[in-house]
Formats: sequence, structure tokens, C-alpha cells
Amino acid sequence: HAMDSKVGEVLLYYCYCEVKNPEKLCAWQKALCQHLHLTGKVRVASEGINGTVGGSKVATSLYIEVMLSQPLFKDILCREDFKSSAGGAHCFPDLRVGVFREIVPMGIDPKIVSYKETGIHLSPQEFHREVEQYLSQASQGQSDTVLLDCRNFYESKIGHFQGCLAPDIRKFSYFPSYVDENLELFKDKRVLMYCTGGIRCERGSAYLRSKAVCREVYQLKGGIHKYLEEFPDGFYRGKLFVFDDRYAICSNEDTISACRYCGTLWDQYKLCSSQHCRQLVLTCPSCCNKGLTACCPVCQEKELKVTSRASGQTLKEECECTRRRPRVPIEHVSQRILDAGK
Repeated sequence: HAMDSKVGEVLLYYCYCEVKNPEKLCAWQKALCQHLHLTGKVRVASEGINGTVGGSKVATSLYIEVMLSQPLFKDILCREDFKSSAGGAHCFPDLRVGVFREIVPMGIDPKIVSYKETGIHLSPQEFHREVEQYLSQASQGQSDTVLLDCRNFYESKIGHFQGCLAPDIRKFSYFPSYVDENLELFKDKRVLMYCTGGIRCERGSAYLRSKAVCREVYQLKGGIHKYLEEFPDGFYRGKLFVFDDRYAICSNEDTISACRYCGTLWDQYKLCSSQHCRQLVLTCPSCCNKGLTACCPVCQEKELKVTSRASGQTLKEECECTRRRPRVPIEHVSQRILDAGK
């Protein structure tokens, strides 16, 4: 049956707009996805909708048509706002549609920092030129620009723009504190921001602008997704992390990260093998064969103990490697910016 075929795609999109009745939109959205046999995650809020869904090509193209004709999004959402990659319904365990306060969890009330205060959007071509200019200036040690990755450390670890500043944060909700703690970094700077599909930049740039320290704030429209469509071999190196069972999609053959255990180049994530843990780990096939399959030695030890306990108790807990990581790193920037161009 065409809706269930394996050769499909995963769509990523968002739309900021006023939603008077989020519960109603949520119910409609759920019914639509179920009807089209789509799996994935959709967040609805009074500030809009954010979704990533997978299914057959027939289903995803029907989904786009219906979304474009929905009166709420009619004049705001356009075909280009849907980013697609090879995949399908099998990329997600199930379908989850829910109502939330924010369509991307920054942890700040949308009434206080609104997507309406966002930075200046640059097309992939414009962003590419800006990065090119930034890298050539930075290599001469004289840049007034910060190239900022607003994703989490495990995302930027396997792929990022050359010369970027990638905060060592675990969740986007730590991003505002990161900005607060590192305001000096951004003082009088032109900031070029990017994320996976553009949505985190919408609120992230608004937050940064609310601090009134930057000269200008720019953001990559459509995110890394759209950039890679135009420049598969551009200034973004490595893989693109995605929030589904694929973990990463690839546009160039570069591997920029290493196995956690032996240091050999490796960029394919697995879930930590320890039952109570939700961390991702980079562990290469030969280390896996040696049984090194947990996110850190402490977890590896614990796994042996936990297995002997009565199962059924799966506790998500913060692991040693997370507990020891500062929640919000303070950057010592002068050197870092100088090294950026290298």
C-alpha cells in the first residue's frame, strides 16, 4: 500500500503564527498524520507549529499540500519551508502530537521573548558569502564577527561550520544562560547564527537581540538543511545530526569526530547500552566488539550491576559524564576566536 512503502522521506518544518486554539489544531494535526500513516513528532503552541514527520513520498507530498492550504498557515508557510531528507515512517518509533508552551523549548515565555524580534535572515548563498568573508578575516586575526552554532554539543560534535563557536551545552533551554554568562563574547560583534532547520535561531536570535550588546544578528534561513542542499561541499563539514532514529544525515564524506574509547575517527551515534541512561555515544565497531558500548566508564560499570537487579525498573538518570559537565560553560574567548580561522 503506497502510504506505507519503505522508500519515503522525513519532513522538517515550522511555522510561527498566532494560534487561537492550540488544542483544536493539535487534534486536527493528529488526525491528519494518522490518516496519512505518518510517524514523528509535532509540537503545537499558541505561537505556532513545529514538526518532523516521516512516511511515504505519497504521504509526505499530500501532507505538504494540506498544510499549505490550512487557513492558519496559508500566507505564512510556503513550500520552501519544508526540508526533506531520505527516510520514512520507520525513522520514528511512533507519532506524538502535543500542545506545549513553546514550539521549540528554550524555556522562556514567548510573551517575553517573541519570534517577532528575530534576527536578519540570510539565504544559504548570503550565509555562505558571509562565512567565507569571516574565515578569511579570522585567519588574519581580525574579525568583528562570531559564527555561532546554537545547537547542543552532541550535534555540533559530529558536524559544524568551520571556525564556529559551538557552545558546550546539552539542551537548547541552557542557551539563554549561555548568552547571559558570555555577554562579553558578543559585545559589538556581528553574530552569524545557525541551527538544523532554522527554528532555534528564531528564538535564539530574538533572545540575543534583547540583550542589546551585538552590532547585528544574522541567521541562516532554513538552517544547515537548506545550506547543504546548495553547498554539499561548502563550509559545513561532517554530518548533520537529526532527532530521529537515523541520528545523522550526510552530505560530504568528512568525519570530524572521534570514538570515545580509542580516538579513531568515528561519527555514528548509538544509544548508551546501559538501560537507565539516555546518552548518545560514539563508539567504533572495534571498541563495540570489545564490549565498550556505554557512554562512559561509570555507566559501563553500572550496567553490569543493574543487569543483575530485577528488571522493569528503568530509571532515566544523569550519568557521570553529564553530571561533571558544567551546565553552562564560560568561554575564554580571545584565543578561541584567533584559532577559528585555522
